[in-house]
Amino acid sequence: MNGSTTHYGRVARYLHWGMAALFAWQFVSAGAHALLPDSALDEFFWPTHKLTGTLLMWLVIVRLAWALRERHRRPRSLNLAATLGHLALYALMIAVPAVALLRQYGSGRAFSPFGLPLMAGFEGEIQWMTSLGSLLHGLLGWTLLALVAGHVAMVFMHRRLGKQDVLVRMVGRRSLS
Repeated sequence: MNGSTTHYGRVARYLHWGMAALFAWQFVSAGAHALLPDSALDEFFWPTHKLTGTLLMWLVIVRLAWALRERHRRPRSLNLAATLGHLALYALMIAVPAVALLRQYGSGRAFSPFGLPLMAGFEGEIQWMTSLGSLLHGLLGWTLLALVAGHVAMVFMHRRLGKQDVLVRMVGRRSLS
């Protein structure tokens, strides 16, 4: 369950891979909506976008809390670039749903993900909130996708060219050969 200096623990790994699957779903939903509007793919994925985003928002909070709890029982970062890359990923994983919630609140529409009342609706709209949310949510979301792609690329670069196979840390096995 807990990590060590050589690998992440079971909870961290489940959170990582579960969130990776949800982010893949989320990026497919956004991509289908942007590139294939009104297609079967868009109509299948897009209705899940808000709920998946809400679930990811809660999971990133849990993941951050777990990372803080385990901070002394986890593998060390390879270098400053890796540390900054991970900080940027976490910042965007928080910022993207935060601006979506800002836009949702500003719209005046109620929001009850999974039947849980998160925001009550009201008459009118708060224009600056919807404008800022609309401006930033997509931009930051695509930036997050680019960082995730870079994260995956660096894992494989370290695996093939580096001295340290960092994938083993998150898979939990001694060797993937």
